[in-house]
Amino acid sequence: MEPPIQFARTPDGVDIAFWAIGEGPALVAMPSMPWSHLRLEWSIPEVERWYRMIGRGRRLVRYDGRGFGLSQREAPSFDLQAQVADLAAVIDRAGVDRVDLLAAQHSGPPAIAYAVQNPDRVAHLVLFCTYANGRAYASLPVIAATRGIIHQDWEFYTEAVARLLLGWTQPEAASRFARLIAACTTPELAGAVLAATSTFDVTALLAQVAVPTLVMFRPQLRSASFEQSRLLASSIPGARLVLLEGDSVAPYLGDVAAVTAEIDGFLSGSERAVQPGRTGNGALQTILFTDIEGSTTLTSRLGDDAARTVMRQHEQIVRDALRAHGGVEIKAMGDGFMASFGSAVAAVECAIALQRSLATHNATAAEPIRIRVGMNAGEPIAEDGDLFGTAVIAAARIGAQAGVGEIHVSDVVRQLVAGKGFPFRDLGDVSLRGFETPMRIHAVEWQSR
Repeated sequence: MEPPIQFARTPDGVDIAFWAIGEGPALVAMPSMPWSHLRLEWSIPEVERWYRMIGRGRRLVRYDGRGFGLSQREAPSFDLQAQVADLAAVIDRAGVDRVDLLAAQHSGPPAIAYAVQNPDRVAHLVLFCTYANGRAYASLPVIAATRGIIHQDWEFYTEAVARLLLGWTQPEAASRFARLIAACTTPELAGAVLAATSTFDVTALLAQVAVPTLVMFRPQLRSASFEQSRLLASSIPGARLVLLEGDSVAPYLGDVAAVTAEIDGFLSGSERAVQPGRTGNGALQTILFTDIEGSTTLTSRLGDDAARTVMRQHEQIVRDALRAHGGVEIKAMGDGFMASFGSAVAAVECAIALQRSLATHNATAAEPIRIRVGMNAGEPIAEDGDLFGTAVIAAARIGAQAGVGEIHVSDVVRQLVAGKGFPFRDLGDVSLRGFETPMRIHAVEWQSR
């Protein structure tokens, strides 16, 4: 059953249509302008199911922005602040004091701007396949190519964009979405709204976001940029990046259960993704390996008791570092450890803390402990408390070729922590045993941090 439609008026006199259903903490599902229509969305089974899933136990609020759907079509402006004004008007009219924001694609910049301007009214910020810089988004080849045909062939444009945004593996859903696009607005207004999104740029605001933020991205997407998601996650203080399966910019397609679980866990404050070594398959994890120098000769040099004392010291130092940085010990292997992290930043910080702790220990120890550390990020296979797969093997190989006292990471890890102030030295493409293609490796210059 379709919820009743209400209207909120903005300071510049534009009427914004919205609905609100359910009870509990308020979640505003922002529209990805200009593709939203409050009434027609309920005729799409996937969308209705999505609203039921994310609205469970919440006050779910949804609106059409200016220029499309049931909101006022003509408006004096479609710029960033106008979009922020639409959101603000709906929140005020819905009568909620504090909200969680779910923003996909073009609604990301207005959500970020609102959160910076109203930090006391935003509890959590979820950014799904969105961006900080609209010009960078508009420059993506597929986006630039499709926008050029808005005024040439509207019907062809709606079909092309539907398949581009929803993925080529969902033909029926794309056809339904194409019909919705055609009814959302006019070619003239669509062109004006999309042109306005190209001027959005909240890059300078990212460091000012003071609310918990979850950044979600699907690497298989052609209509979005991982670099923009990386920028969001690395520039917003404390933000967490989650990579998901699928080729659709619509969260209601693909692995909807995984998307919903991530959002539910984040909004409820649960630690679902903080202990990745114990979660199911498909979650992005950073794998860390350590290895002690000279462990094979330790017993022959020191004897059983003395060697075991040194190993216990090593184990204590490693486990203290893992515990302090949220790492999960997967297994101890006698001369080293394998651990997993839900955050690449936490993994690198842990490795640095570990090398520093050992350096302090070695300054006064009769028997110094020196280790090499290797890291990689990926989606390993979890089975019986262990992790398997290419991502794990690569992490082990990276660690094996590192020098004693060094921390080596894959380029994936370096990208995930970009902007966090870690000093890296590019080691170039390195051939790893068992891998046909060389892998770009970086050394963390932890002594200078």
